[in-house]
Amino acid sequence: MNLRDTLILSFSTVASYRTRSLLIVLAMALGVAAVVVLTALGDGARRYVVGQFSSLGTNLVIVLPGRAETSGGFPGAALGQTPRDLTLEDARFIGHLPQVRRLAPLNVGVAELTAGGLLREVTVLGSTSELLPIRHMKLSQGSFLANGSERSAQIVLGSQLAHEFFPDGKVIGQRIRLGDSRFLVSGVLAVQGESMGFNSDEIAIIPIDYAQELFNTSTLFRILVEARSRNDIEPAKAAIHHALKLRHDGEDDVTVITQDAVLVTFDRILRALTLGVAGIAAISLAVAGILVMNVMLVAVAQRTSEIGLLKAIGAPAADIRRLFFAEALWLSLAGGAIGYALGHFGAWMIRLAYPVLPAWPPAWASVAGVATALATGIIASLLPAARAARLDPVLALSGK
Repeated sequence: MNLRDTLILSFSTVASYRTRSLLIVLAMALGVAAVVVLTALGDGARRYVVGQFSSLGTNLVIVLPGRAETSGGFPGAALGQTPRDLTLEDARFIGHLPQVRRLAPLNVGVAELTAGGLLREVTVLGSTSELLPIRHMKLSQGSFLANGSERSAQIVLGSQLAHEFFPDGKVIGQRIRLGDSRFLVSGVLAVQGESMGFNSDEIAIIPIDYAQELFNTSTLFRILVEARSRNDIEPAKAAIHHALKLRHDGEDDVTVITQDAVLVTFDRILRALTLGVAGIAAISLAVAGILVMNVMLVAVAQRTSEIGLLKAIGAPAADIRRLFFAEALWLSLAGGAIGYALGHFGAWMIRLAYPVLPAWPPAWASVAGVATALATGIIASLLPAARAARLDPVLALSGK
């Protein structure tokens, strides 16, 4: 029996048992689809997190008050409740380091914004004009601290705030009250959406000195530092840490982290998560393989007369084994192909429902899912094929 005859006969056998074949194909397809969809979710989460951190800036070094090893975080930093204040003087000192291109001291808080009879609470960032290029923020109108004075009572509004308070579009030059102080609107941020947990379209940015007066604090929430180049990131981190340790009387009371270090950590965690969920989904393929074996073992008992006839007319045991291999191959190929299509359709539905999540199935997951389906199907056919090949033709023809 040549290869063509084996494939034709095995295909006709698979097609003749429609219900049985459909169940096996469905089990395979669901297993492959689960691998594709779950890895798309895991990899999509990884890409989203990496993208969010990348949007913070380029060659970024972040300075925070307190030691992460001892404090376990910095919940009181915004309120000045830290072991040692991180001050504007510290920021200016860091700015003189040769590895530093620019920096932006940062305070974060909430205050009431009032204008034209409207009032609402907004998230306020206190910083300098360097915040915009460091965070890759862009202005759609006006400027920020155009006069070069950080004591100028200017304010930059997010695009959504500007539209809410000044729907006529005449924003620049308007007076607005933030807390107990009046500010001149000097700029409007371009539409940016959410980034790292807050909506950039609904924030207000004011000079750092005014922010410290507004929030009644002398400490900084953090300092964002941009190194001169990618090669300067680690030297800048070391220089900043050393400089602040000298300024703080030898106390090691600040934490300096790099954007790359955070990205690598999250990337490693989320890659492991993706592999984990892929492994869980692959278990369903193993279950499908067991289903293939069980069904084909039953098929051997049901088709003893057919197998006996083939052996009686001279078909060798190898042809019988190849016939069962081919049947498993057809079923696995159909299940893999349908599962691949279902998985990509499911990933597309996820992207449609959650546009911010780039749930694209990794190429390796799609290939691995289909390959695993083929492997489990073929391996599951080994025992039934061997049993069929060992049947005695006389006993098989008699149906015993």
